[in-house]
Amino acid sequence: MAEPLQWLADGTPYSARFGDRYHSSANAGLDQAEGVFLRGCGLPHAWAGQAQWRILETGFGLGLNFLVTWAAWRADAQRPRLLHFVSTEAWPVSAEDLLRAHAAHPQLALLAQQLHDQFWGLLPGVHRLSFEGGRVLLTLCIGDAQTLLRQQDGTVDAVYLDGFSPQCNPDIWSLHTLKAVARWCRRGTRLATWCVARSVRDALAQCGFVVQRVPGVPPKRENLHAIYNPHWEPRRSTQTVPVLPPVTAPGRCIVIGGGLAGAATAASLARRGWQVEVLDQADAPAAGASALPAGVFAPHVSPDDSVLSRLSRSGVRIVLEHAQMLQAQGLLRAGVDWQCSGVLEHRVDGSPGLPPEWESGPGADWSRRASADRLLAQLPVVAAACWHLRAGWISPARLVTALLAQPGIGWHGNAHVDRLQRSHDGAHWQALDAQGRVLAEAERVVIAAGAGSRALLAQRWALRPLRGQISWARWPAGVAPMLPYPVNGHGNWVPSFPLGDAAEGPRAWVLGSTFERGVDHLPPTPDEQRAAHAANWHKLQTLLPAAAQQLQASFAPFLDMPGPHAISASASPLQSWAAVRCVAPDRLPIVGPVEPHALPGLWVCTAMGARGLTLALLCAELLAARWHDEPLPLEGKLARALAAERLG
Repeated sequence: MAEPLQWLADGTPYSARFGDRYHSSANAGLDQAEGVFLRGCGLPHAWAGQAQWRILETGFGLGLNFLVTWAAWRADAQRPRLLHFVSTEAWPVSAEDLLRAHAAHPQLALLAQQLHDQFWGLLPGVHRLSFEGGRVLLTLCIGDAQTLLRQQDGTVDAVYLDGFSPQCNPDIWSLHTLKAVARWCRRGTRLATWCVARSVRDALAQCGFVVQRVPGVPPKRENLHAIYNPHWEPRRSTQTVPVLPPVTAPGRCIVIGGGLAGAATAASLARRGWQVEVLDQADAPAAGASALPAGVFAPHVSPDDSVLSRLSRSGVRIVLEHAQMLQAQGLLRAGVDWQCSGVLEHRVDGSPGLPPEWESGPGADWSRRASADRLLAQLPVVAAACWHLRAGWISPARLVTALLAQPGIGWHGNAHVDRLQRSHDGAHWQALDAQGRVLAEAERVVIAAGAGSRALLAQRWALRPLRGQISWARWPAGVAPMLPYPVNGHGNWVPSFPLGDAAEGPRAWVLGSTFERGVDHLPPTPDEQRAAHAANWHKLQTLLPAAAQQLQASFAPFLDMPGPHAISASASPLQSWAAVRCVAPDRLPIVGPVEPHALPGLWVCTAMGARGLTLALLCAELLAARWHDEPLPLEGKLARALAAERLG
């Protein structure tokens, strides 16, 4: 639930929960952000020329410290390539209050609007918000600061110790919370705060900080500066995933696989300065499972808010951020390549799906019980259905093309990688074809080849093939779909997407997919295609009976139905498409090192199964974060669920 703010007569926001103002005045808040925190941590000078800079803040509040730091980053010619800002907040304000609070700072208006636009759906847990084309990353940890900081791992270069006063909110200044903060610090991390209470100074000293009082920023007479320099040797915690030596500087990397997982990985690494060569056996990107004509991205929901549900939300948020970023770059077009249309989920098993009290809080920004949407789909009143607001359809192939267009990425098609080996000096990996010719050489390799990963991994893990077949057809001229948005729940149906490069041109629908476990041959036989069409239509009968009725004429030749099988004027000939995916035993993606000590520099990002559209971009960001010792883009428990190390 958003923190309800009260607005005093002078226009300053007031927290009834803590009985205190956020700032004594608008100017005082800005002065504090710039003077106490930014300059108190030696910024922007300290980050000059760095590859990345990582800041931890306790108490996001109205986001002023973040906005001021972001503005300083934008204005600095010597800024780091990547700015990470991690902030905890137990009671986030509403997006509207956040925007109103910054109306007094016109110099921050543009940035405040961008923050407002992403400030939604902040359920307890970790949320990654992305700005500046993925170069400014805000990681919001919603919940108790002490608990969240202990559950997450990370290293930061600066700490903004903020929050309501110790009298109003003692927990945020307690010894246990400051110990949790210290876990994130490296030797030399600088800390700044306006609070000079004796209890805080003593606790910081106990945690390994060298503390100093300095002249204050009005209205404070004194502020506090500290440097983490304990007399003991700090040890990294491994609450989330095993800590590996981070790369010292970006270099060259080979990514094997030109589908969604490979393109996403290449884009994440290229943003961090890597020169990436993508190798694929096809002559064009997205020739495998990512060649799906159109697919659905939507959150998974469950009454207990399972690991998959939380993973899917993190994934959908990153999909939306990337789609909007690529659209701003002119590489994707809304309505042509993708659309955040919303998705109707028919809960065909009758279960409610949404956790209790979901719709009375930030969960309502994600999903709600369907009402008018269910009626439009002609589902019966008794049907259980959810409406996913932050969901839609996308062309995977066009997303792949847009990702691979990022600077620093080279594409090499018709590259059949047969095996990998270390170079003679042991400093590089080499990708070789079946004749032993070196296709590429680099310090690091990421295997992201979907079903093709199994051979390159020498059957290291029990990856299983999973063939899927979809049915699709054009809409005849003058015939419109019954719905303007996709439906999922028992397979999925994308009722309308453009076949060409214009939203007003020919359109088609796509339905599927089958799940043929253990099957890896392509193309399917005619009998297998016929069986898949029948299976997809029977799924649609359960998922959306009215749509099955509308499409019956297209499916009639493949069904055991009496009468002639000619295609009517309201239908088009049915088309088939098939691809092979791969899945891990627990049906979650695999992200991490293959064998860090025996095979250093060899990583994997694969086994997306049927959820590549939702999870591939998230997995790529997780891999890049682990390489560079960055704050992780998701909760520690979820990172462990994806880590390659879980498979032994």
